Amino acid sequence: MTSDTHRAVEIKGSMFTLPVLRLYSADVQEIGETLSQQLAKHLAFFENAPVVVDLEHLRDDDGVLELSTLATLLRCHQLVPVGIRHGTEMQNAAAIAAGLAVLKGGAVPTAVTKKQTEESPRVEAPVLAQAVTRPTRVVRQPVRSGQQIYAQGGDLIVMAQVNAGAEVIADGNIHIYAPLRGRAMAGVLGDESARIFTQSMEAELLAIAGNYQVYEASQPATLRGKPVQAYLEGTQLLVAPLL
Repeated sequence: MTSDTHRAVEIKGSMFTLPVLRLYSADVQEIGETLSQQLAKHLAFFENAPVVVDLEHLRDDDGVLELSTLATLLRCHQLVPVGIRHGTEMQNAAAIAAGLAVLKGGAVPTAVTKKQTEESPRVEAPVLAQAVTRPTRVVRQPVRSGQQIYAQGGDLIVMAQVNAGAEVIADGNIHIYAPLRGRAMAGVLGDESARIFTQSMEAELLAIAGNYQVYEASQPATLRGKPVQAYLEGTQLLVAPLL
């Protein structure tokens, strides 16, 4: 028996940024071959990294994707599957049977009256449309190695350098008016229109809405040390000079 001052366990909410594995094929062998090619370049960075599997593009493939086999495949590649998102009812049930979580995200039903339900189909609206608007977060001090700064519900402005090993995260855009030497992740709730701006591109990693680009060695000479912006075209993360 434990007292109030000595508890064996405590459950608290927290915010983590997880890599998203977006699937476009239900063929586990093809997924494995593609992973081997991609992870060969960034194995050290993603070693034992937790990942979320996005099934949005496989919603018409009920019963085709073997999630238990996929989970085993990911572990063989030193990835830790946490759960799935955007699955159908059948895919969600298969995920639970495979020991994976079902992450609730994307669209949620809006409140409707009984009369509206009888007369018209249920309408869905994005979660972000219901989010409470928060002021832009401004950070004026350097972000140290090992430190994580998160701007919930808005943009993040950093007036000093982001050191290697540091993370800056925002639901919206990220503006860094100094060198970016650590990791920057914008649009973490799925906002694909989010952008990252920095006065000096020296980043370890850039990510927008779960789409990652890792820089293990250095950036291209055309970008390194220069003002740049990062944005998405489809699912491809692009980095371009600002000037």
